[in-house]
Amino acid sequence: MPKFKDGILALENGNIYRGKGFGFAKTVVGECVFNTSMTGYQEILTDPSYYAQLVTMTAPQIGNYGVNPYDIESDSPKVAGFIVRELSHLSSNWRSQQNLDEYLMEFKIPGLSGVDTRAITKTLRSHGALKACLSTENISADEAIQHARDWPGLLGVDYVKEVTCKSPYTWDPEGNDKLPFTVKGTRLFNVTKKKKRYKIAAYDFGAKYNIFRKLCYHGFDVKVVPADTPVSIIDTIKPDGVFLSNGPGDPAALTYTHKTVADLIKRYPTFGICLGHQIITHALGAKTFKLKFGHRGANQPVKNLETGEVYITSQNHGFAATREELVKTEAIVTEVNLNDQTVAGLRLKNKPVFSVQYHPEASPGPHDTDKLFSKFYKLVEERSSQK
Repeated sequence: MPKFKDGILALENGNIYRGKGFGFAKTVVGECVFNTSMTGYQEILTDPSYYAQLVTMTAPQIGNYGVNPYDIESDSPKVAGFIVRELSHLSSNWRSQQNLDEYLMEFKIPGLSGVDTRAITKTLRSHGALKACLSTENISADEAIQHARDWPGLLGVDYVKEVTCKSPYTWDPEGNDKLPFTVKGTRLFNVTKKKKRYKIAAYDFGAKYNIFRKLCYHGFDVKVVPADTPVSIIDTIKPDGVFLSNGPGDPAALTYTHKTVADLIKRYPTFGICLGHQIITHALGAKTFKLKFGHRGANQPVKNLETGEVYITSQNHGFAATREELVKTEAIVTEVNLNDQTVAGLRLKNKPVFSVQYHPEASPGPHDTDKLFSKFYKLVEERSSQK
């Protein structure tokens, strides 16, 4: 068993949690949050929505199936730090190529194990998400607390610019994601799915790779564009629709996207996920607010107010749309989170535009909300037939 150095997590309220450091020896600051997923730590680590956050996993043992290069959601881990109750030193899975300690070491991300993650989670539920410092170096508790308090926080900060792509590119130009896999006995084989394909411009605010995979499979050719792409550039692409991705930080700080999206939703069928949903909210003239401790996990119940259906969804966000303001716009609130009744989905009354505050590509349920991609395809198809 490898020997790890002592580490510390300090919260801005003065709470101290001591454990063993793993990954890279480093001192970092960020917002301490918790995630209730039982599995999927690699997807969590690489989700750009977690940029500048210290993620605490509530599941007690993390790392037991290792890490592989196929389940990543971006080019590298985006969390500031990672906190677990027990780090598994052995990883067992036929796809595993590294253990979690080696993976975080490679990308210079610090981790902390051996701490009471239940106590951390209860503190965050009581006080809300807190500014924090995680250090696996030799610093005192007082220094760590001061580092946490000195960090400016998420409000009003544009973190999208740190994770968006630098230039436009075509996702999956070889067409591999157009084909699903089906199990027949023990053999996997491709099953072709023939339908007319439509071109969409996908804004990368910190998108997860699997969103683009799902869009490709459901009939779209995806042109990914940076977060600050103006409408004039979108028009040169001549898309049949527009997609708005997830991403990190405060949606109110992204004023340049509000104006752009306000124009785009007048002209193109549009589908937004997570931060994309919040940007549509601002584009309509409504606002968002910071949740006390956010929604992060693969087991969040959402009710569709129009059909009465209840979905199990994967969520990762710390902000939500203000319902009282949305209802004064041209939007209809279509879905709510059953834990706290916050807005989980909307659509526009007279335009082919809709969005959700969760991740249908993450396969909780496991496929409760996969049909949203089919819904987007139908809206694009209907608009295209009217041209």
